[in-house]
Amino acid sequence: MKRNKRNVLSFVILSLVLALLLSLPACVTRSDIHVGKTQQASDHFDGTRYFNPGAPQALYSVSGQATKRGATWWVWKWIFRTGWPEWPEQTEFSPGPPPVTRAPEGSIRVTPVGHATFLIQMDGLNILTDPIWSERCSPVSWVGPERYSKPGIRFDDLPPVDVVLVSHNHYDHFDIPTLKGLAKKGTPRAVVPLGNSRLMRSTRIPAVDELDWWQSVRLSSEVTVTLVPAQHFSGRTLWDRDRTLWGGFVISGPSGNVYYSGDTGYGPHFHEIARRFSPIRVALLPIAPFRPQTDDTTPRHRSVVHMGPAEAVQAHIDLGEPRSIAAHFQVFRLGVEGFADAPDVLAASLKEHGLPADAFILPVFGRVIEIPIVLDASLSPPAGVYYPIGQIQGFVGGAPSLSHEALFPGQRLL
Repeated sequence: MKRNKRNVLSFVILSLVLALLLSLPACVTRSDIHVGKTQQASDHFDGTRYFNPGAPQALYSVSGQATKRGATWWVWKWIFRTGWPEWPEQTEFSPGPPPVTRAPEGSIRVTPVGHATFLIQMDGLNILTDPIWSERCSPVSWVGPERYSKPGIRFDDLPPVDVVLVSHNHYDHFDIPTLKGLAKKGTPRAVVPLGNSRLMRSTRIPAVDELDWWQSVRLSSEVTVTLVPAQHFSGRTLWDRDRTLWGGFVISGPSGNVYYSGDTGYGPHFHEIARRFSPIRVALLPIAPFRPQTDDTTPRHRSVVHMGPAEAVQAHIDLGEPRSIAAHFQVFRLGVEGFADAPDVLAASLKEHGLPADAFILPVFGRVIEIPIVLDASLSPPAGVYYPIGQIQGFVGGAPSLSHEALFPGQRLL
């Protein structure tokens, strides 16, 4: 009974927030909507809104403004979670040790913080993707999707961050409080897709580079970053749908190419990214949210804007089978999958394609992955956060039941 009352109260509060967002057009003029650099119509911009070339139109999927009815339906489903499987009780989690100040020469060190946040250390630079340390991904701090897993790195333990890469403006990827905190810590630069520089400048990060798909900017004398296509959408209110661009990033330096996809559905862009940047050494790919079937491991609902594990494995193949690392799972509950569904389906999909278990790593938040793969064993996998690929047994707590050698043949520990 108490839970139902809390749910109803949450629904009323969030509905009021949505009503406020719906009222925004009465408070702003056309000139207040920032569309980015002056741009001619293109294969992904019609002069007013961005879109995914060749992808179907769908509410909350590609172009097309969200409706009040659709927004209310999503809020209701998120609050009451009708038919959603229960996730296990949260367990005590200790973040990983402080990262090294800089990666050794020729090395790529990737530390998963959780969700889509990765610390990438390579070629003298420390780079953060879509940083979020907030407890909720929401327009307000007191209601909205709540963090399930704590960040793998304490915010105060971050080394100096040289560049922030933000893939699009959704709240779980473009987190203003975290970005303001990074600005206070001295982060000097951010790179964003077209139309996002105004919002980024509100964080007080001094320098902001705004890119279109396939445009590049130099981060140092040896390192460049390129914005690459993704199949997604954008919007922070109900009235700015697709007014700003979205994308992924390829970081290129002497140590190789690192690809971060951002949020994306499966599409032909993976082949094109591989064609332009082969070989890709590391790929950071989302594996949720998705809708699994109850009778087998094949997703029955294939979103045009998100990938499940099966699509992520196919993207891994399309990219030339780099060292892939899973993102976007077990942090914010944004879909209907159960806690272990994404790891289960990932393991099954790798097996179906005849790929080894270590081809696509399900990381431990806060545990350093060094490329060539050298895993830091100083951090014990916390119960409830880590499932060893190839042996998903449900939430049972405790340490993984497979040895490191069984999980990652031929890899040594630091």
